[in-house]
Amino acid sequence: MNDAIQPGRPGVPERVTSLIAGERVAPKPGGHDLPVIYPATEQTVSLLREADADEVAAAVLAARDAFDRGPWPRMHVDERKDILYRVRDLLRVHADELVHLECLNTGIPVHHIRGHVTRMARNFEFFAEVASTVSGEAYTQAKGYLTYVTREPRGVAALIAPWNAPLALASMRVATCISFGNTCVLKPSEYTPLAVARMVEILHEAGLPPGVVNMVNGRGAVTGSALVSHPGIDMIGFTGGTHTGRAIMAAAGHDLKPCILELGGKSANIVTEHADLERALDGALLGIYANNGQQCLAGSRILVQRSVSEQFMARFVERTRRIRIGDPMQATTEIGPLCFAAHLERVLGYVEIAKADGAQLLTGGRRASGFEHGLYMEPTAVLAPANSARVCQEEIFGPFATFLVYDTIDDAIRIANESPFGLVSYIWSQDLGEVMRVSREVRA
Repeated sequence: MNDAIQPGRPGVPERVTSLIAGERVAPKPGGHDLPVIYPATEQTVSLLREADADEVAAAVLAARDAFDRGPWPRMHVDERKDILYRVRDLLRVHADELVHLECLNTGIPVHHIRGHVTRMARNFEFFAEVASTVSGEAYTQAKGYLTYVTREPRGVAALIAPWNAPLALASMRVATCISFGNTCVLKPSEYTPLAVARMVEILHEAGLPPGVVNMVNGRGAVTGSALVSHPGIDMIGFTGGTHTGRAIMAAAGHDLKPCILELGGKSANIVTEHADLERALDGALLGIYANNGQQCLAGSRILVQRSVSEQFMARFVERTRRIRIGDPMQATTEIGPLCFAAHLERVLGYVEIAKADGAQLLTGGRRASGFEHGLYMEPTAVLAPANSARVCQEEIFGPFATFLVYDTIDDAIRIANESPFGLVSYIWSQDLGEVMRVSREVRA
Protein backbone atom coordinates (compact mmCIF):
# COMPACT_ATOMS: atom_id res chain seq x y z
CA MET A 1 0.00 0.00 0.00
CA ASN A 2 1.19 3.52 -0.77
CA ASP A 3 1.20 5.97 2.12
CA ALA A 4 -0.11 8.91 0.10
CA ILE A 5 -3.44 8.60 -1.70
CA GLN A 6 -4.20 11.02 -4.51
CA PRO A 7 -7.61 12.71 -4.88
CA GLY A 8 -9.55 11.93 -8.04
CA ARG A 9 -8.84 8.23 -7.79
CA PRO A 10 -11.49 6.21 -9.67
CA GLY A 11 -14.20 4.33 -7.81
CA VAL A 12 -16.18 7.19 -6.28
CA PRO A 13 -19.84 6.67 -7.22
CA GLU A 14 -21.78 9.58 -8.68
CA ARG A 15 -24.65 8.73 -6.35
CA VAL A 16 -24.76 6.52 -3.25
CA THR A 17 -28.01 4.59 -2.91
CA SER A 18 -29.38 1.97 -0.58
CA LEU A 19 -28.22 -1.62 -0.89
CA ILE A 20 -31.02 -4.10 -0.23
CA ALA A 21 -30.81 -7.89 -0.52
CA GLY A 22 -27.40 -7.58 -2.14
CA GLU A 23 -28.48 -5.13 -4.85
CA ARG A 24 -28.09 -1.39 -5.24
CA VAL A 25 -31.45 0.37 -5.27
CA ALA A 26 -32.14 2.52 -8.34
CA PRO A 27 -33.02 6.07 -7.26
CA LYS A 28 -36.72 6.88 -7.62
CA PRO A 29 -37.80 10.02 -9.50
CA GLY A 30 -38.38 12.95 -7.19
CA GLY A 31 -36.24 11.61 -4.36
CA HIS A 32 -34.10 13.76 -2.09
CA ASP A 33 -30.34 14.01 -2.69
CA LEU A 34 -27.76 15.18 -0.15
CA PRO A 35 -24.28 16.40 -1.14
CA VAL A 36 -21.25 14.35 -0.06
CA ILE A 37 -18.43 16.83 0.64
CA TYR A 38 -14.65 16.41 0.68
CA PRO A 39 -13.74 18.52 3.75
CA ALA A 40 -10.27 19.45 2.44
CA THR A 41 -11.70 21.33 -0.56
CA GLU A 42 -15.38 21.74 0.43
CA GLN A 43 -16.27 20.33 -3.00
CA THR A 44 -19.14 17.94 -3.64
CA VAL A 45 -17.65 14.57 -4.66
CA SER A 46 -20.85 12.51 -4.77
CA LEU A 47 -24.57 12.64 -4.02
CA LEU A 48 -26.44 10.61 -1.44
CA ARG A 49 -29.98 9.51 -2.21
CA GLU A 50 -31.97 9.60 1.02
CA ALA A 51 -34.06 6.53 1.80
CA ASP A 52 -37.66 7.29 2.69
CA ALA A 53 -39.89 5.19 4.95
CA ASP A 54 -40.91 2.88 2.09
CA GLU A 55 -37.30 2.14 1.19
CA VAL A 56 -36.44 1.54 4.83
CA ALA A 57 -39.37 -0.88 5.05
CA ALA A 58 -38.06 -2.76 2.01
CA ALA A 59 -34.64 -3.10 3.68
CA VAL A 60 -36.19 -4.36 6.92
CA LEU A 61 -38.30 -6.83 4.93
CA ALA A 62 -35.16 -8.16 3.22
CA ALA A 63 -33.40 -8.58 6.56
CA ARG A 64 -36.52 -10.16 8.05
CA ASP A 65 -36.78 -12.64 5.18
CA ALA A 66 -33.07 -13.49 5.44
CA PHE A 67 -33.52 -14.18 9.15
CA ASP A 68 -36.85 -16.01 9.05
CA ARG A 69 -36.25 -18.09 5.92
CA GLY A 70 -32.67 -17.65 4.77
CA PRO A 71 -29.62 -19.83 5.39
CA TRP A 72 -27.56 -17.50 7.58
CA PRO A 73 -29.13 -18.14 11.03
CA ARG A 74 -29.31 -21.86 10.26
CA MET A 75 -25.68 -22.29 9.24
CA HIS A 76 -23.30 -24.13 11.49
CA VAL A 77 -20.97 -21.65 13.17
CA ASP A 78 -18.00 -22.99 11.17
CA GLU A 79 -19.81 -22.21 7.91
CA ARG A 80 -20.43 -18.64 9.04
CA LYS A 81 -16.81 -18.37 10.16
CA ASP A 82 -15.57 -19.38 6.71
CA ILE A 83 -17.57 -16.56 5.10
CA LEU A 84 -16.50 -14.03 7.73
CA TYR A 85 -12.85 -14.96 7.20
CA ARG A 86 -13.34 -14.40 3.46
CA VAL A 87 -14.86 -11.03 4.33
CA ARG A 88 -11.74 -10.20 6.37
CA ASP A 89 -9.42 -11.24 3.55
CA LEU A 90 -11.30 -9.37 0.82
CA LEU A 91 -11.50 -6.20 2.91
CA ARG A 92 -7.72 -6.36 3.23
CA VAL A 93 -7.36 -6.76 -0.54
CA HIS A 94 -9.42 -3.58 -0.99
CA ALA A 95 -7.70 -1.66 1.83
CA ASP A 96 -6.24 1.08 -0.40
CA GLU A 97 -9.59 1.73 -2.03
CA LEU A 98 -11.34 1.94 1.33
CA VAL A 99 -8.65 4.24 2.78
CA HIS A 100 -9.12 6.59 -0.15
CA LEU A 101 -12.91 6.69 0.14
CA GLU A 102 -12.79 7.17 3.92
CA CYS A 103 -10.26 10.00 3.66
CA LEU A 104 -12.27 11.65 0.88
CA ASN A 105 -15.37 11.56 3.04
CA THR A 106 -14.02 12.40 6.50
CA GLY A 107 -10.84 14.45 6.05
CA ILE A 108 -9.05 12.22 8.55
CA PRO A 109 -5.35 11.79 7.62
CA VAL A 110 -4.57 8.59 5.75
CA HIS A 111 -2.14 7.31 8.39
CA HIS A 112 -4.99 7.36 10.93
CA ILE A 113 -7.43 5.75 8.51
CA ARG A 114 -5.08 2.86 7.81
CA GLY A 115 -5.54 1.91 11.44
CA HIS A 116 -9.33 2.14 11.04
CA VAL A 117 -9.22 -0.13 7.99
CA THR A 118 -7.04 -2.65 9.81
CA ARG A 119 -9.50 -2.68 12.69
CA MET A 120 -12.46 -3.03 10.30
CA ALA A 121 -11.10 -6.26 8.81
CA ARG A 122 -10.07 -7.56 12.22
CA ASN A 123 -13.58 -6.99 13.61
CA PHE A 124 -15.00 -9.69 11.35
CA GLU A 125 -12.25 -12.13 12.30
CA PHE A 126 -12.53 -11.42 16.01
CA PHE A 127 -16.29 -11.82 16.33
CA ALA A 128 -16.29 -14.91 14.13
CA GLU A 129 -13.95 -16.42 16.71
CA VAL A 130 -16.03 -15.17 19.64
CA ALA A 131 -19.16 -16.72 18.12
CA SER A 132 -17.46 -20.11 18.03
CA THR A 133 -16.87 -19.99 21.81
CA VAL A 134 -20.48 -19.35 22.84
CA SER A 135 -21.86 -22.12 25.02
CA GLY A 136 -25.05 -22.92 26.88
CA GLU A 137 -25.64 -23.99 30.48
CA ALA A 138 -27.46 -26.74 32.29
CA TYR A 139 -28.90 -26.54 35.84
CA THR A 140 -29.87 -29.48 38.04
CA GLN A 141 -30.42 -27.80 41.42
CA ALA A 142 -34.22 -28.34 41.43
CA LYS A 143 -35.04 -31.97 42.18
CA GLY A 144 -36.74 -33.70 39.28
CA TYR A 145 -35.88 -30.96 36.76
CA LEU A 146 -33.14 -30.37 34.22
CA THR A 147 -33.03 -26.77 33.02
CA TYR A 148 -30.87 -25.94 30.04
CA VAL A 149 -30.03 -22.75 28.19
CA THR A 150 -29.03 -22.48 24.55
CA ARG A 151 -27.82 -19.43 22.61
CA GLU A 152 -29.80 -18.65 19.48
CA PRO A 153 -29.74 -15.78 16.97
CA ARG A 154 -32.15 -13.08 18.11
CA GLY A 155 -33.40 -11.46 14.90
CA VAL A 156 -33.08 -8.26 12.86
CA ALA A 157 -31.02 -5.32 14.12
CA ALA A 158 -31.11 -1.65 13.22
CA LEU A 159 -27.50 -0.44 13.28
CA ILE A 160 -26.61 3.25 13.12
CA ALA A 161 -22.97 4.28 12.63
CA PRO A 162 -21.31 7.69 13.20
CA TRP A 163 -19.29 9.95 10.91
CA ASN A 164 -16.04 10.23 12.90
CA ALA A 165 -14.74 6.68 12.23
CA PRO A 166 -17.26 5.20 9.78
CA LEU A 167 -15.49 2.00 8.75
CA ALA A 168 -14.13 1.05 12.16
CA LEU A 169 -17.39 1.65 14.01
CA ALA A 170 -19.87 0.50 11.36
CA SER A 171 -17.93 -2.75 10.97
CA MET A 172 -17.95 -3.22 14.74
CA ARG A 173 -21.73 -2.99 14.81
CA VAL A 174 -22.17 -5.29 11.80
CA ALA A 175 -19.62 -7.90 12.90
CA THR A 176 -21.03 -8.22 16.41
CA CYS A 177 -24.50 -8.68 14.92
CA ILE A 178 -24.07 -11.11 12.05
CA SER A 179 -21.38 -13.34 13.57
CA PHE A 180 -24.05 -14.85 15.82
CA GLY A 181 -26.52 -15.48 12.98
CA ASN A 182 -28.53 -12.25 13.11
CA THR A 183 -29.33 -9.99 10.16
CA CYS A 184 -29.35 -6.21 10.01
CA VAL A 185 -30.11 -2.92 8.34
CA LEU A 186 -27.18 -0.50 8.60
CA LYS A 187 -27.51 3.28 8.36
CA PRO A 188 -24.21 5.16 8.08
CA SER A 189 -24.05 8.89 8.70
CA GLU A 190 -25.37 10.98 5.84
CA TYR A 191 -22.05 12.85 5.92
CA THR A 192 -19.84 9.79 5.39
CA PRO A 193 -21.47 7.05 3.28
CA LEU A 194 -18.79 6.37 0.67
CA ALA A 195 -16.46 3.85 2.30
CA VAL A 196 -19.24 2.15 4.28
CA ALA A 197 -21.24 1.58 1.08
CA ARG A 198 -18.20 -0.04 -0.52
CA MET A 199 -17.63 -2.17 2.58
CA VAL A 200 -21.18 -3.55 2.34
CA GLU A 201 -20.62 -4.38 -1.33
CA ILE A 202 -17.43 -6.24 -0.43
CA LEU A 203 -19.31 -8.28 2.20
CA HIS A 204 -21.51 -9.62 -0.59
CA GLU A 205 -18.57 -10.18 -2.93
CA ALA A 206 -17.09 -12.38 -0.19
CA GLY A 207 -20.18 -14.61 -0.21
CA LEU A 208 -22.47 -13.15 2.45
CA PRO A 209 -26.04 -14.25 1.61
CA PRO A 210 -28.37 -11.51 0.32
CA GLY A 211 -30.41 -9.77 2.99
CA VAL A 212 -28.04 -10.45 5.87
CA VAL A 213 -26.59 -6.92 5.70
CA ASN A 214 -28.67 -4.18 4.08
CA MET A 215 -27.83 -0.49 3.98
CA VAL A 216 -30.05 2.59 3.89
CA ASN A 217 -28.91 6.20 3.76
CA GLY A 218 -30.19 9.52 5.01
CA ARG A 219 -30.65 11.88 7.89
CA GLY A 220 -31.55 10.69 11.34
CA ALA A 221 -34.91 12.46 11.44
CA VAL A 222 -35.97 10.82 8.17
CA THR A 223 -34.21 7.51 7.54
CA GLY A 224 -33.00 6.82 11.07
CA SER A 225 -36.38 7.46 12.64
CA ALA A 226 -38.14 5.20 10.15
CA LEU A 227 -35.59 2.47 10.84
CA VAL A 228 -35.62 2.39 14.66
CA SER A 229 -39.42 2.61 14.83
CA HIS A 230 -40.11 -0.14 12.29
CA PRO A 231 -42.01 -3.05 13.87
CA GLY A 232 -39.81 -5.56 12.00
CA ILE A 233 -36.74 -4.49 13.98
CA ASP A 234 -35.91 -6.64 17.02
CA MET A 235 -32.94 -4.73 18.48
CA ILE A 236 -31.02 -1.50 18.00
CA GLY A 237 -27.32 -0.60 18.10
CA PHE A 238 -26.27 3.07 17.92
CA THR A 239 -22.91 4.82 18.06
CA GLY A 240 -23.03 8.61 18.12
CA GLY A 241 -24.01 11.67 20.11
CA THR A 242 -25.65 11.55 23.52
CA HIS A 243 -28.67 13.67 22.53
CA THR A 244 -29.53 11.38 19.63
CA GLY A 245 -28.80 8.28 21.72
CA ARG A 246 -31.29 9.43 24.35
CA ALA A 247 -34.00 9.81 21.70
CA ILE A 248 -33.22 6.39 20.21
CA MET A 249 -33.32 4.66 23.59
CA ALA A 250 -36.65 6.33 24.36
CA ALA A 251 -38.08 5.04 21.06
CA ALA A 252 -36.65 1.58 21.72
CA GLY A 253 -38.12 1.55 25.21
CA HIS A 254 -41.56 2.39 23.86
CA ASP A 255 -41.46 -0.78 21.75
CA LEU A 256 -39.56 -2.82 24.39
CA LYS A 257 -36.62 -3.38 22.03
CA PRO A 258 -33.16 -3.97 23.52
CA CYS A 259 -30.81 -1.11 22.66
CA ILE A 260 -27.03 -0.88 22.92
CA LEU A 261 -25.51 2.62 22.84
CA GLU A 262 -21.99 4.00 22.63
CA LEU A 263 -22.24 7.72 23.19
CA GLY A 264 -20.13 10.75 23.99
CA GLY A 265 -17.37 11.49 26.44
CA LYS A 266 -15.54 14.23 28.28
CA SER A 267 -12.77 12.02 29.53
CA ALA A 268 -10.32 13.04 32.22
CA ASN A 269 -6.65 12.59 31.33
CA ILE A 270 -4.87 12.83 34.70
CA VAL A 271 -1.17 13.74 34.77
CA THR A 272 0.46 13.42 38.19
CA GLU A 273 3.75 14.73 39.48
CA HIS A 274 4.98 11.10 39.45
CA ALA A 275 4.47 10.73 35.69
CA ASP A 276 7.14 10.36 33.03
CA LEU A 277 6.23 13.75 31.62
CA GLU A 278 7.50 13.10 28.09
CA ARG A 279 5.41 9.95 27.78
CA ALA A 280 2.43 11.75 29.34
CA LEU A 281 2.91 14.56 26.85
CA ASP A 282 2.88 12.13 23.93
CA GLY A 283 -0.25 10.52 25.32
CA ALA A 284 -2.04 13.80 25.96
CA LEU A 285 -1.37 15.13 22.45
CA LEU A 286 -2.43 11.88 20.84
CA GLY A 287 -5.44 11.60 23.14
CA ILE A 288 -6.99 14.91 22.09
CA TYR A 289 -5.69 15.62 18.57
CA ALA A 290 -5.73 12.18 16.93
CA ASN A 291 -8.53 11.65 14.39
CA ASN A 292 -8.72 15.46 14.04
CA GLY A 293 -9.95 15.53 17.65
CA GLN A 294 -13.20 13.90 16.60
CA GLN A 295 -13.32 10.86 18.90
CA CYS A 296 -15.61 9.97 21.77
CA LEU A 297 -12.74 8.63 23.89
CA ALA A 298 -10.61 11.77 23.54
CA GLY A 299 -8.75 12.81 26.68
CA SER A 300 -10.33 16.24 26.39
CA ARG A 301 -10.05 17.31 30.07
CA ILE A 302 -6.34 17.28 30.86
CA LEU A 303 -5.91 17.40 34.65
CA VAL A 304 -2.35 18.33 35.61
CA GLN A 305 -0.94 18.40 39.14
CA ARG A 306 0.07 21.91 40.15
CA SER A 307 3.74 21.10 40.84
CA VAL A 308 4.31 20.15 37.17
CA SER A 309 1.51 22.14 35.51
CA GLU A 310 3.47 25.11 34.14
CA GLN A 311 6.20 22.90 32.69
CA PHE A 312 3.72 20.44 31.18
CA MET A 313 1.40 23.04 29.64
CA ALA A 314 4.33 24.99 28.17
CA ARG A 315 5.66 21.85 26.46
CA PHE A 316 2.15 20.89 25.32
CA VAL A 317 1.62 24.30 23.69
CA GLU A 318 5.08 24.22 22.09
CA ARG A 319 4.43 20.83 20.49
CA THR A 320 0.85 21.68 19.54
CA ARG A 321 2.10 24.62 17.48
CA ARG A 322 4.37 22.24 15.53
CA ILE A 323 1.56 19.85 14.53
CA ARG A 324 1.39 19.54 10.74
CA ILE A 325 -2.04 20.64 9.47
CA GLY A 326 -2.79 19.90 5.84
CA ASP A 327 -3.96 17.68 3.04
CA PRO A 328 -5.32 14.50 4.65
CA MET A 329 -4.29 12.49 1.58
CA GLN A 330 -0.61 13.12 2.39
CA ALA A 331 1.20 10.74 4.71
CA THR A 332 2.99 13.58 6.55
CA THR A 333 -0.25 15.31 7.63
CA GLU A 334 -1.07 15.01 11.33
CA ILE A 335 -4.36 16.95 11.44
CA GLY A 336 -6.76 17.36 8.56
CA PRO A 337 -10.01 19.30 8.19
CA LEU A 338 -13.05 18.76 10.36
CA CYS A 339 -15.78 16.63 8.83
CA PHE A 340 -18.41 19.21 7.86
CA ALA A 341 -18.93 22.97 7.97
CA ALA A 342 -21.57 23.15 10.70
CA HIS A 343 -19.34 21.09 12.98
CA LEU A 344 -16.35 23.36 12.39
CA GLU A 345 -18.43 26.40 13.32
CA ARG A 346 -19.69 24.62 16.44
CA VAL A 347 -16.16 23.74 17.62
CA LEU A 348 -14.87 27.26 16.91
CA GLY A 349 -17.83 28.63 18.87
CA TYR A 350 -16.44 27.06 22.04
CA VAL A 351 -13.50 29.48 21.97
CA GLU A 352 -15.81 32.38 22.85
CA ILE A 353 -17.71 30.18 25.30
CA ALA A 354 -14.42 29.41 27.05
CA LYS A 355 -13.45 33.07 27.25
CA ALA A 356 -16.88 34.00 28.62
CA ASP A 357 -16.37 31.45 31.41
CA GLY A 358 -13.00 32.98 32.28
CA ALA A 359 -10.76 30.45 30.55
CA GLN A 360 -7.35 31.45 29.16
CA LEU A 361 -6.62 30.66 25.51
CA LEU A 362 -3.21 28.95 25.40
CA THR A 363 -2.94 28.29 21.67
CA GLY A 364 -5.06 28.03 18.51
CA GLY A 365 -8.67 29.08 18.65
CA ARG A 366 -9.25 29.97 14.99
CA ARG A 367 -9.41 28.58 11.48
CA ALA A 368 -5.98 27.51 10.25
CA SER A 369 -4.30 30.00 7.93
CA GLY A 370 -2.80 29.17 4.55
CA PHE A 371 -5.78 27.31 3.11
CA GLU A 372 -7.92 28.87 0.41
CA HIS A 373 -10.52 26.16 0.95
CA GLY A 374 -11.12 23.46 3.51
CA LEU A 375 -12.58 23.07 7.00
CA TYR A 376 -9.25 23.44 8.81
CA MET A 377 -8.90 24.54 12.43
CA GLU A 378 -5.80 25.19 14.48
CA PRO A 379 -5.38 22.66 17.31
CA THR A 380 -6.56 24.55 20.37
CA ALA A 381 -5.94 24.47 24.11
CA VAL A 382 -7.42 26.51 26.96
CA LEU A 383 -6.84 26.68 30.71
CA ALA A 384 -10.19 26.59 32.48
CA PRO A 385 -10.76 28.32 35.82
CA ALA A 386 -12.86 25.45 37.21
CA ASN A 387 -14.41 22.15 36.22
CA SER A 388 -17.83 23.85 36.14
CA ALA A 389 -16.89 25.73 32.95
CA ARG A 390 -18.86 24.63 29.89
CA VAL A 391 -15.70 23.55 28.09
CA CYS A 392 -15.15 21.06 30.93
CA GLN A 393 -18.72 19.77 31.00
CA GLU A 394 -19.74 19.64 27.33
CA GLU A 395 -18.35 17.40 24.60
CA ILE A 396 -16.73 19.62 21.97
CA PHE A 397 -15.59 16.78 19.68
CA GLY A 398 -12.77 18.55 17.94
CA PRO A 399 -9.06 19.43 18.31
CA PHE A 400 -9.81 21.36 21.50
CA ALA A 401 -8.02 20.53 24.77
CA THR A 402 -9.13 21.90 28.14
CA PHE A 403 -6.60 22.05 30.98
CA LEU A 404 -7.43 21.99 34.68
CA VAL A 405 -4.85 22.29 37.49
CA TYR A 406 -5.31 20.24 40.68
CA ASP A 407 -3.39 19.90 43.95
CA THR A 408 -3.89 16.38 45.31
CA ILE A 409 -4.93 13.03 43.86
CA ASP A 410 -8.16 13.39 45.87
CA ASP A 411 -8.86 16.56 43.89
CA ALA A 412 -8.12 14.81 40.59
CA ILE A 413 -10.51 11.94 41.36
CA ARG A 414 -13.26 14.34 42.44
CA ILE A 415 -12.85 16.48 39.31
CA ALA A 416 -12.76 13.44 37.02
CA ASN A 417 -16.05 12.21 38.49
CA GLU A 418 -17.79 15.60 38.26
CA SER A 419 -19.03 14.95 34.74
CA PRO A 420 -22.26 13.78 33.08
CA PHE A 421 -20.09 11.46 30.97
CA GLY A 422 -18.25 8.33 32.03
CA LEU A 423 -16.90 6.70 28.89
CA VAL A 424 -13.17 6.32 29.62
CA SER A 425 -10.43 7.88 31.73
CA TYR A 426 -6.64 8.03 31.74
CA ILE A 427 -3.87 8.43 34.29
CA TRP A 428 -0.14 9.05 33.84
CA SER A 429 1.90 8.09 36.88
CA GLN A 430 4.77 5.82 37.84
CA ASP A 431 3.34 5.35 41.34
CA LEU A 432 1.52 2.00 41.13
CA GLY A 433 -0.56 2.66 44.24
CA GLU A 434 -1.73 5.95 42.78
CA VAL A 435 -2.65 4.27 39.49
CA MET A 436 -4.60 1.49 41.20
CA ARG A 437 -6.49 3.90 43.39
CA VAL A 438 -7.56 6.04 40.44
CA SER A 439 -8.61 2.93 38.50
CA ARG A 440 -10.88 1.97 41.41
CA GLU A 441 -12.35 5.36 42.25
CA VAL A 442 -12.78 7.13 38.92
CA ARG A 443 -16.16 6.21 37.44
CA ALA A 444 -15.43 5.36 33.82
